Amino acid sequence: MALTPSTMTSLGRPCAPFTLRDVTSGHTVRRSDFAGRPLLVMFICNHCPYVVHVQGALGPLAADLTAKGLAVVGICSNDVRTHPSDGPLPMAQTAKVQGWSFPYLHDEDQSVARAFNAACTPDFFLFDAAHELAYRGQLDGSRPGNGIPVTGEDIRAAVEAILAGRAPSAKQLPSMGCNIKWRAHAHD
Repeated sequence: MALTPSTMTSLGRPCAPFTLRDVTSGHTVRRSDFAGRPLLVMFICNHCPYVVHVQGALGPLAADLTAKGLAVVGICSNDVRTHPSDGPLPMAQTAKVQGWSFPYLHDEDQSVARAFNAACTPDFFLFDAAHELAYRGQLDGSRPGNGIPVTGEDIRAAVEAILAGRAPSAKQLPSMGCNIKWRAHAHD
């Protein structure tokens, strides 16, 4: 397992448009569905030990943030040919077991991950109400085996700043995790 950091793409860039299917409801979800609301986009998957480490915290965190007016989506972009456990049916099962109420979207052609410049799972992108990137990086300092509790403190601090009309701290640390499992041939 190769440890891969976030790309830490430029702040201020607009949220890439997306139209993806929610594996839990079957509904199509679009970026435009969240116009005028801050949006947290989480690139996650089912099998990565770094996601498994935080997955129990994602549901409560998303519920708390949604109650504060934020929109939250999870996106899985891994190649299901090499990682079938990251396909739509296992994704739906994980969401059910974890009690996730946020849409869990399947990026089958990986175009959304590429548009976001996502690199790893988990990888977090927080956009303000104008859908400009305000935070990217880690959920918090917890990693498998480091003994630091999963709190979501980095994301929470960034969200609090946005909701208060301020820019999040410029000190943003990359998320670390498994690389996104890219298709061998992007145009298959």
